[in-house]
Amino acid sequence: MRILLIGGTGLISTAITRLLVERGADDVTLYNRGQTEVRLPYAVNVITGDRTDFATFEQQMNDAGAFDCVIDMCCYLADEAESVVHAFSGRIGQYIFTSTVDVYTKPAAYYPVTEHAERKPSSTFAYAFHKAECEEVIHAAHNNSDFLVTILRPAYTYGESRGILHSLGGRTTYIDRIRKGKPIIVHNDGHSFWSACHIDDVARAFVSAVGNRQAYGQAYHVAGEEHLTWDEYHQQVAKALGAPPPTLVHIPAALLARAVPKLGAWAELNFQYNNIFDNSAAYNDLHFHYTIPWKQGVQRTVAWLDARSKVENSDNEPEYDRIIAAWEQHGEGMVEALADLR
Repeated sequence: MRILLIGGTGLISTAITRLLVERGADDVTLYNRGQTEVRLPYAVNVITGDRTDFATFEQQMNDAGAFDCVIDMCCYLADEAESVVHAFSGRIGQYIFTSTVDVYTKPAAYYPVTEHAERKPSSTFAYAFHKAECEEVIHAAHNNSDFLVTILRPAYTYGESRGILHSLGGRTTYIDRIRKGKPIIVHNDGHSFWSACHIDDVARAFVSAVGNRQAYGQAYHVAGEEHLTWDEYHQQVAKALGAPPPTLVHIPAALLARAVPKLGAWAELNFQYNNIFDNSAAYNDLHFHYTIPWKQGVQRTVAWLDARSKVENSDNEPEYDRIIAAWEQHGEGMVEALADLR
């Protein structure tokens, strides 16, 4: 099969590219800006360009000829989705759109969330809001017979190439803090549920969707299946690293978002809600299986980072400790201000 990946060098797409090349039955082409090194020991075709330059992108795709399948890893805005329709209408066999579980309304009306749940994310959650708009454009293209569409909705996906997600983002100083026994900030009471899925498991679902007739016109979750509270999540990271149980400092998500919006916004927009998704459809149609436990995946990811000296020194991140100190001071001030109520 002749397959195009728009992207191809990111977290999930690198794993997809590797699996496609390893199975040996595909002619794989990557389309990207050429700013990230292709982390693959294989020869793949590469077209360099910027998809947001719509006229040039659409001409490049026309010049590239027909593809059996296009896997789009980096379509984030509705006008980018519209450009996809212009570029590929009537010229490809299948279009696989990488969406996100964040397109669902939060909090969910029921758990686990199925693919038929309401998809009305808040406009303040720009990433999710725009992904939902993209889905509408892509659904319309399928219904108009422009091309066959499959939508995959990963949840938090991690793996070799970047740090472990935490309440204030993804800096690798978090790993260093765990190792040194420093306090870890957790949004709210740490009891909301979160799930993580390794890139290898997610990538296998994408590859299985390619040319899969059962997947035409369908959307699928490819999410983790260890539903850990955030407290348990951090405790498991510490166990994976052979570190002592971490001291967890619970701070309201809304307060983090107001006090340090660049670091804390996602805690309020996303992390505070339960992330529990039904993978049944992906199991049935894509043979998706959750095979890499969280503890093992953390060990693999951190080993990759260690081998490349990519774990940052948390001693050089004083703002993290400033946030904890301010929160503790705030709490003591509240106790004093309300002394007459005791």
